[in-house]
Amino acid sequence: MSDSRCSQPEMTKMTMPVPPKLDDSFCGNGVSRLNFDEAKTLADQLGAIADPARIQMLSIIATSAAGEVCACDFVEPIGKSQPTISHHLKVLSNAGLVSGDKRGRWVWYRLNRNSIDGIISSLTSATVGLPS
Repeated sequence: MSDSRCSQPEMTKMTMPVPPKLDDSFCGNGVSRLNFDEAKTLADQLGAIADPARIQMLSIIATSAAGEVCACDFVEPIGKSQPTISHHLKVLSNAGLVSGDKRGRWVWYRLNRNSIDGIISSLTSATVGLPS
Protein backbone atom coordinates (compact mmCIF):
# COMPACT_ATOMS: atom_id res chain seq x y z
CA MET A 1 0.00 0.00 0.00
CA SER A 2 1.21 3.40 -0.78
CA ASP A 3 0.61 6.46 1.27
CA SER A 4 -0.55 9.40 -0.88
CA ARG A 5 1.25 11.82 1.40
CA CYS A 6 4.60 10.32 0.40
CA SER A 7 4.01 10.00 -3.29
CA GLN A 8 6.59 11.61 -5.52
CA PRO A 9 5.63 13.49 -8.66
CA GLU A 10 6.41 11.59 -11.80
CA MET A 11 9.92 12.39 -13.04
CA THR A 12 10.21 13.49 -16.61
CA LYS A 13 13.30 13.41 -18.75
CA MET A 14 14.88 16.87 -18.94
CA THR A 15 17.02 18.01 -21.82
CA MET A 16 19.81 20.51 -21.47
CA PRO A 17 20.09 23.27 -24.05
CA VAL A 18 22.83 22.69 -26.58
CA PRO A 19 25.36 25.53 -26.66
CA PRO A 20 25.90 27.13 -30.05
CA LYS A 21 28.90 25.94 -32.05
CA LEU A 22 31.76 28.37 -31.90
CA ASP A 23 33.89 29.18 -34.87
CA ASP A 24 37.62 29.86 -34.70
CA SER A 25 37.14 33.63 -34.68
CA PHE A 26 35.44 33.39 -31.29
CA CYS A 27 38.32 31.42 -29.80
CA GLY A 28 40.74 34.27 -30.25
CA ASN A 29 42.83 32.90 -33.10
CA GLY A 30 45.14 35.62 -34.28
CA VAL A 31 44.70 37.66 -31.09
CA SER A 32 47.93 38.65 -29.42
CA ARG A 33 48.07 37.09 -25.98
CA LEU A 34 50.30 38.24 -23.16
CA ASN A 35 53.11 35.91 -22.18
CA PHE A 36 53.85 35.38 -18.47
CA ASP A 37 56.49 38.12 -18.22
CA GLU A 38 54.21 40.64 -19.93
CA ALA A 39 51.31 39.64 -17.68
CA LYS A 40 53.52 39.96 -14.58
CA THR A 41 54.71 43.42 -15.60
CA LEU A 42 51.15 44.51 -16.33
CA ALA A 43 49.91 43.12 -13.00
CA ASP A 44 52.68 44.97 -11.13
CA GLN A 45 51.86 48.21 -12.92
CA LEU A 46 48.12 47.87 -12.35
CA GLY A 47 48.81 47.06 -8.70
CA ALA A 48 50.81 50.27 -8.41
CA ILE A 49 47.96 52.24 -9.94
CA ALA A 50 45.32 50.54 -7.77
CA ASP A 51 45.18 53.27 -5.16
CA PRO A 52 43.12 56.47 -5.39
CA ALA A 53 45.99 58.69 -4.23
CA ARG A 54 48.34 57.25 -6.85
CA ILE A 55 45.74 57.66 -9.58
CA GLN A 56 45.38 61.30 -8.49
CA MET A 57 49.15 61.72 -8.62
CA LEU A 58 49.33 60.35 -12.15
CA SER A 59 46.50 62.67 -13.15
CA ILE A 60 48.23 65.70 -11.61
CA ILE A 61 51.46 64.93 -13.46
CA ALA A 62 49.66 64.19 -16.74
CA THR A 63 47.79 67.50 -16.65
CA SER A 64 50.73 69.61 -15.49
CA ALA A 65 51.64 72.29 -18.02
CA ALA A 66 55.34 71.62 -17.39
CA GLY A 67 54.91 67.85 -17.68
CA GLU A 68 56.50 67.39 -14.28
CA VAL A 69 55.55 68.05 -10.67
CA CYS A 70 57.60 68.58 -7.53
CA ALA A 71 56.96 66.00 -4.81
CA CYS A 72 56.15 68.90 -2.49
CA ASP A 73 53.20 69.90 -4.68
CA PHE A 74 51.24 66.69 -4.05
CA VAL A 75 50.64 67.19 -0.32
CA GLU A 76 47.78 69.69 -0.55
CA PRO A 77 45.76 68.28 -3.47
CA ILE A 78 46.13 64.66 -2.31
CA GLY A 79 45.59 65.49 1.36
CA LYS A 80 48.34 63.16 2.61
CA SER A 81 51.50 63.78 4.61
CA GLN A 82 54.84 64.22 2.84
CA PRO A 83 56.12 60.78 3.99
CA THR A 84 52.96 59.15 2.61
CA ILE A 85 53.34 61.06 -0.66
CA SER A 86 56.96 59.87 -0.88
CA HIS A 87 55.84 56.27 -0.34
CA HIS A 88 53.25 56.51 -3.12
CA LEU A 89 55.77 58.08 -5.50
CA LYS A 90 58.24 55.29 -4.71
CA VAL A 91 55.59 52.68 -5.58
CA LEU A 92 54.86 54.44 -8.89
CA SER A 93 58.58 54.79 -9.60
CA ASN A 94 59.33 51.12 -8.80
CA ALA A 95 56.59 50.12 -11.24
CA GLY A 96 58.25 52.27 -13.91
CA LEU A 97 55.26 54.59 -14.24
CA VAL A 98 57.07 57.76 -13.18
CA SER A 99 60.67 58.87 -13.01
CA GLY A 100 62.16 61.51 -10.77
CA ASP A 101 64.87 64.11 -11.08
CA LYS A 102 66.37 65.39 -7.82
CA ARG A 103 66.86 69.15 -7.77
CA GLY A 104 68.26 70.41 -4.53
CA ARG A 105 66.11 69.10 -1.74
CA TRP A 106 63.11 68.06 -3.86
CA VAL A 107 62.42 65.49 -6.54
CA TRP A 108 60.45 66.42 -9.65
CA TYR A 109 58.38 63.61 -11.18
CA ARG A 110 57.24 63.03 -14.75
CA LEU A 111 55.26 60.23 -16.36
CA ASN A 112 57.04 57.43 -18.14
CA ARG A 113 54.90 57.66 -21.28
CA ASN A 114 56.25 54.37 -22.64
CA SER A 115 55.01 52.49 -19.56
CA ILE A 116 51.62 54.21 -19.62
CA ASP A 117 51.26 53.49 -23.35
CA GLY A 118 52.37 49.90 -22.68
CA ILE A 119 49.58 49.41 -20.14
CA ILE A 120 47.01 50.73 -22.59
CA SER A 121 48.39 48.56 -25.39
CA SER A 122 48.49 45.42 -23.22
CA LEU A 123 44.94 45.91 -22.01
CA THR A 124 43.74 46.61 -25.53
CA SER A 125 45.41 43.55 -27.05
CA ALA A 126 44.24 41.34 -24.17
CA THR A 127 40.62 42.33 -24.74
CA VAL A 128 40.43 42.36 -28.54
CA GLY A 129 37.56 40.23 -29.71
CA LEU A 130 35.75 40.11 -26.38
CA PRO A 131 32.01 40.73 -26.61
CA SER A 132 30.99 44.29 -25.74
